[in-house]
Amino acid sequence: MINVTVLGASGRMGTTVTRAVEAAADMALVADLAHAQVAVEFTVPAASEGNVHRLIDAGVHAVVGTSGWTDDALARVREHLATAPGVGVLIAPNFALSAVLSMRFAALAAPYFESVEIVELHHPDKLDAPSGTALHTAKGVAAARSAKGVGPSPDATASDPGGARGAVVEGIHVHAVRLRGLTAHEEVLLGNPGEQLTIRTDSFDRSSFMPGVLLGIREVANHPGLTVGLDGYLAL
Repeated sequence: MINVTVLGASGRMGTTVTRAVEAAADMALVADLAHAQVAVEFTVPAASEGNVHRLIDAGVHAVVGTSGWTDDALARVREHLATAPGVGVLIAPNFALSAVLSMRFAALAAPYFESVEIVELHHPDKLDAPSGTALHTAKGVAAARSAKGVGPSPDATASDPGGARGAVVEGIHVHAVRLRGLTAHEEVLLGNPGEQLTIRTDSFDRSSFMPGVLLGIREVANHPGLTVGLDGYLAL
């Protein structure tokens, strides 16, 4: 049995995680951090990094779904983990397996297309934009294109005072939509002369994230140090 505690248990995602852990035959939900082997962290960006550092100090493995992580924050966690051998931390921009696969598919396809842009669509209660999934996707796409020597997407825009072209993440344009009725969705649009490839992932309910969360709980102890992205635990 894996003893699991949930940080942010009263939130929308935390409540769903709590139910999933309780239903898992190989897990036991515990409220006391002192008895936990793994902590699932779904709180808010302002609190997440501090929570992870406290978990590392306590020797508790962490599975983190809170978004808003910066490269500097990840570096601080990686440095802290160097002093805590055996402790694993998974920070996943998205736990839906469809999203994990779509990010990998996008990175594989990106070097073969002249143009690429990302559209992410979420509910209006989301605190950060662009989403962590979109940031992770853009970085993966940019790295794949750079490794193949592919230049930037063509763009003749000379004036954009209102920011209509969206955010730019490592040279990739990312557009964020916030709309009531949505949950979590992303499109990667890739174009060549005369053709277009669209890679889309849709999560209609938070239950879609639970298989990935449970996988993270089961695997995090086998992966000491910092892992960014659930694909690090999959044989892709």
